[in-house]
Amino acid sequence: MASIALTTSCSSLGFSRIKSRAFPSRSRSNSVLAHPVFSKSTSSNSSFIKPLSVTPIISNKRIQNNHRKLTVEAAASTPAAVTPPSQQPWQGAALKPLMASIATGVILWFVPVPSGVSRNAWQLLSIFLATIVGIITQPLPLGAVALLGLGASVLTKTLTFSAAFSAFGDPIPWLIALAFFFARGFIKTGLGNRIAYQFVSLFGSSSLGLGYSLVFSEALLAPAIPSVSARAGGIFLPLVKSLCVACGSNAGDGTENKLGSWLMLTCFQTSVISSSMFLTAMAANPLSANLAFNTIKQQIGWTDWAKAAIVPGLVSLLVVPLILYVIYPPTVKSSPDAPKLAKEKLEKMGPMSKNEIIMAGTLLLTVGLWIFGGMLNMDAVTAAILGLSVLLVTGVVTWKECLAESVAWDTLTWFAALIAMAGYLNKYGLISWFSENVVKVVGGLGLSWQLSFGILVLLYFYSHYFFASGAAHIGAMFTAFLSVASALGTPPYLGALVLSFLSNLMGGITHYGIGSAPVFYGAGYVPLAKWWGYGFLMSVVNIIIWLGVGGIWWKAIGLW
Repeated sequence: MASIALTTSCSSLGFSRIKSRAFPSRSRSNSVLAHPVFSKSTSSNSSFIKPLSVTPIISNKRIQNNHRKLTVEAAASTPAAVTPPSQQPWQGAALKPLMASIATGVILWFVPVPSGVSRNAWQLLSIFLATIVGIITQPLPLGAVALLGLGASVLTKTLTFSAAFSAFGDPIPWLIALAFFFARGFIKTGLGNRIAYQFVSLFGSSSLGLGYSLVFSEALLAPAIPSVSARAGGIFLPLVKSLCVACGSNAGDGTENKLGSWLMLTCFQTSVISSSMFLTAMAANPLSANLAFNTIKQQIGWTDWAKAAIVPGLVSLLVVPLILYVIYPPTVKSSPDAPKLAKEKLEKMGPMSKNEIIMAGTLLLTVGLWIFGGMLNMDAVTAAILGLSVLLVTGVVTWKECLAESVAWDTLTWFAALIAMAGYLNKYGLISWFSENVVKVVGGLGLSWQLSFGILVLLYFYSHYFFASGAAHIGAMFTAFLSVASALGTPPYLGALVLSFLSNLMGGITHYGIGSAPVFYGAGYVPLAKWWGYGFLMSVVNIIIWLGVGGIWWKAIGLW
């Protein structure tokens, strides 16, 4: 009975083993309790016994004393021995931004539907705006927020599954993702560093000089490569990233402002300018020209477009980098020794490696197909897939490395989601309803054609917050706005050209408004709030330059 009592009391306290020396002496030092946490012996000579192995020669009195002693010691030692588990930090969504996003959608959902708008269109608008708020406030990564938006549209029967995910078959998001894979090979092989050091050796004595060299290099390529996504992602993103890394400016480690933040934002903002300067500089520009012909029966030729855009375009290319340099400056502004150090680095690199040669050849092949793809009936994304295939087959880039490019897959997800939702806003008739109402309001104001056109221009420009594609915006609103502008007295040809130019410039206001936006934003150098803030500021600068300086130039060449 004594042994049973002892066994029960020890078991109830959670002890499985007791050192045999605990019984011979009453001294506190010899009463060592063995909790399961400390079940391993600290000495090779220590022996353990099971709770039931108590010899019958021990007297009841002694057992009772030891029982009392064990109970007291257990009570004293338990709090110290049992450590409460540390709480894991919350891994889910940031709750306040999430609630702000949900509240936006819910409030708009229950607002009475305006006359002329379908219920589906209004519901999709509420989900789209909630998603935009989520993308701005970022309760979760952008891809996750976009996926929640698609899920809400399917759950509420606003979109079918195939409609919600239809844009994953759109070539533009894939071209952007492929650009990140090219950038991986560009940097991995060392070709990016080699070209970056070459640029630094020529222009690297100042950050501003380096920036301008990239800006005008991109502008020179613009008329030959009719995809701003291809130019930005396939050529300049890898180069700019390599330059930033070579100058010690990396995303995510606190050195972004050293050079990368300003350079990424500058290259993006000037990419929308170069796209507006030539008919062949952006894939949607021919659509503008075609719609203009159908509306006013006047053809916009390549030379006419370039002639009208060249002066305001060059002014913008000069002014925008300088303004950004003042208001969002790199911390490293000048480095007189940089060209010399870059030349030394080039010497240490030696001749090009086999993988560098393959990467360079693949890049030239892809760019060549982008330039002459129209003659070969090959679009930009097909050319990019062919180039990536060469890199994969030769081992320059592995598929495992492509899968590890999380930014590429995240960008593909959120950009495709926004394209799908924005596209169905147009299909459901919301955009045409908006255009018709704008036209009625502006037309009824009785203003001069200059003021009326100015209002139309601003509405056309800033309505791009609701679009993730320049082509979609042009297709939805270009004809209506040009028709009204002409009816109110705006010279039709001038109106067509201005709307065509703005159809590119408006892409700079968000991180999803044009093909180059997710490419440069995805590099991770510029926070989203600053991207949108500086995007709006540069949009004001561009409107002033193109309507001010451009207006004077267009007057000089007889457009009005």
